[in-house]
Amino acid sequence: MYYIYLVIATAAASFLQVSCWTMTGERQSIRIRSLYLEAVLKQDVSFFDVEMTTGEAISRMSADTVLVQDALGEKVGKYAQLLTTFVGCFIIGFVRGWMLALVMLACIPPNILSFAIMSRLRAQISARRQASYADAGNVVEQTIGAIRTQVISFNGEKKAIALYNTLTKRAYKATVLEGIATGLGTGGIFSVFFCGYSLAFWYGAKLIINKGYTGGQVVNVVFAMLTGSMAIGTASPSISAIAEGQSAAYRLFEIMSKEPKIDITDTSGIVLDDIRGDVELNNVFFRYPARPEQLILNGLSLHVPSGTTMAIVGESGSGKSTIISLVERFYDPQAGDVLIDGINIKSMKLQWMRGMISLVSQELLLFMTSIKDNITYGKEDATLEEIKRAAELANATNFIEKLPNVLTEKNS
Repeated sequence: MYYIYLVIATAAASFLQVSCWTMTGERQSIRIRSLYLEAVLKQDVSFFDVEMTTGEAISRMSADTVLVQDALGEKVGKYAQLLTTFVGCFIIGFVRGWMLALVMLACIPPNILSFAIMSRLRAQISARRQASYADAGNVVEQTIGAIRTQVISFNGEKKAIALYNTLTKRAYKATVLEGIATGLGTGGIFSVFFCGYSLAFWYGAKLIINKGYTGGQVVNVVFAMLTGSMAIGTASPSISAIAEGQSAAYRLFEIMSKEPKIDITDTSGIVLDDIRGDVELNNVFFRYPARPEQLILNGLSLHVPSGTTMAIVGESGSGKSTIISLVERFYDPQAGDVLIDGINIKSMKLQWMRGMISLVSQELLLFMTSIKDNITYGKEDATLEEIKRAAELANATNFIEKLPNVLTEKNS
């Protein structure tokens, strides 16, 4: 009857262990995804020029967060269970026959060494594999993003596919190496395990003959100690998952802890009661962070009075888009000042200032939501009349009116 109670208790404990830790891992993963996205979105534009591409950011969110979830979820509960089994079995072994248990401790250092080597190798190889997948995701993002302007027009499809295949093959090789490392580590663990069997029964027989041990006592000690050792051996997948999750978490938290040079979430700064719209660049020097050796603006001074229209023309790379980027404060100049109504934009509240500027890019981009949401992206409290007026000014009314409920339906 006691065994029936034990079975019921074990089933209940196992259910609670797996379900609770799985829910914990899922909740932590959702929270980390949210914090990571928030951290990425608040970075300034130079961050994506130098430190991380958009494809890499997407890949890390989709891949690294899964590794963290795996490490924080069911694997933690499994590791705690196996660690408890290890400690409990060793206590039983020493209580039942400390001399035999002491000799069997010789099996522990080789086991620990095998675990340590295997876990370290798997963590390193996993980091290389994830980096390759991130680079491959970046290739896909850049290729599809420029499918019209660069890929198709220059017949670059085969080149993009070749580069993607190279990166995925690199990830495949890393996965193969990880499998080899895991296989060798597992083989070493089982070799130590069976050597422990041999040592235990040989020395147990001597204790029965010379020290008065009973056969049952020897069997108790042997199975207790070997079960404890096996618990550590079967903990290797959990240890590896935790190690991989630790490596992935380091990459995620490295971004999450990074403070941007231009913080869009900063609520401090000046808000003008009456903005006229005088724009002035005063002796501005600027180099892009990704190309510090190339001077783009060399002491540029420019004044655009309120109510006037100015066309900035020039050859490619002459700094036309750079001027707009500086006025929007996507970047800060290395020297000189950018002024609106005579006030340096660095002292203004950034969100408010950008809300006062309308920027129409050359390439059209629609988010996967309704046309209404796309139009109100820069002004969430816009009325229906303002939305229709904006569509008219953008010459978009004709195609909008041809589609049923297009203002409210999801854009595809």
